[in-house]
Amino acid sequence: MNWFLIIGALVFWVCAWALNVWLANRFPRSRIVRAFVPTLFGVTLLVLWEGIVRGADVPTVLLPPPSMIWDRLINSLPILRADFVQTFLKSALAGYFMGCGAAFLVALAIDRSPFLQKGLVPVGNFIAALPIIGIAPIMVMWFGFDWQSKAAVVVVMCFFPMLVNTVEGLKASETMQRDLMHTYAGSYRQNLTKLRLPAAMPFIFNGLKICSTLALIGAIVAEFFGTPTVGMGFRISTEVGRMNVDMVWAEIAVAALAGSVFYGVVSLVERVVTFWHPSIRN
Repeated sequence: MNWFLIIGALVFWVCAWALNVWLANRFPRSRIVRAFVPTLFGVTLLVLWEGIVRGADVPTVLLPPPSMIWDRLINSLPILRADFVQTFLKSALAGYFMGCGAAFLVALAIDRSPFLQKGLVPVGNFIAALPIIGIAPIMVMWFGFDWQSKAAVVVVMCFFPMLVNTVEGLKASETMQRDLMHTYAGSYRQNLTKLRLPAAMPFIFNGLKICSTLALIGAIVAEFFGTPTVGMGFRISTEVGRMNVDMVWAEIAVAALAGSVFYGVVSLVERVVTFWHPSIRN
C-alpha cells in the first residue's frame, strides 16, 4: 500500500474543499466562480479516486483508476462512437420525441374529454410504475432486435410522465384569467394558445427534462435483452463478462456526458421559452 498517494490525494481534497468554500463565500454572485466551483469539485473527486485506488492497490477488475478509464476511452473512440450513435441518436432520441410528442397530443385530447380525464390518467399513473425489465423483453419480441424495439421501450417510459405533467400544466391557469378570456368571448383555441399553453410551459418542460434522463436509461437497459453487436447496453453487458471493467466505465462516462448535455439543452430551451416565469427571471 502506497500511503504517499493516499495522503497526497486527501491533502489535495482538503485544500480544494477549503478553496471552494472561500470562493463561494467571497464571490457568491460571480458567474466564473459559480462555474469554477463545481469544476474543481469534480476534479477533486477524480484525484481522490485516483490516489486511493492506486495507493491501496485496488484490483482494476473491481475499480479501475480514472487514468486507466481515460486511456481506454481515447483508444476506443470508434467503438464508443458507434455505440453512441446506436443507443443515443437512434434509440433514445427517436423514442424521446415520439413518446413526448404523442403524450402532448393525448393530453390535449384528455383536456377536451372529461371521460378521458377520469379514465386514462389513473391508468397512465399505473403503467408508469411498470418496471422496465418487464417491458423490454416484450418490446424486443414485438419489434425485433434493432433500435426500433429500444425506441419503443423509451416511448413507453417517456409517454406517461410527459402526459401527467402536461395534463396538470393545462390546469395551471388561474380562475380569474379564464374568466377574463371568457369575458372577451375567447374560443377554446384562443384560450389554449394564448393562456393555458403558456401557463403550462413550466410543467411541460418539467416533463421533458424528466424524460430526457429516462430516455437514455431506457435505451441502455433495453439493449441488455437483445440487440445487434453495437450499442452502449450491449457493450456494457459484454465487457463485464470479459472483465474489461475499464471499457464499462468508459461507456458509463460517455452515457453520463450525453445525458447531461441533453438535459442541459432542454433546460436552455426552457429558459428561452419561459423567460417570463419568475424562476427564470430570478
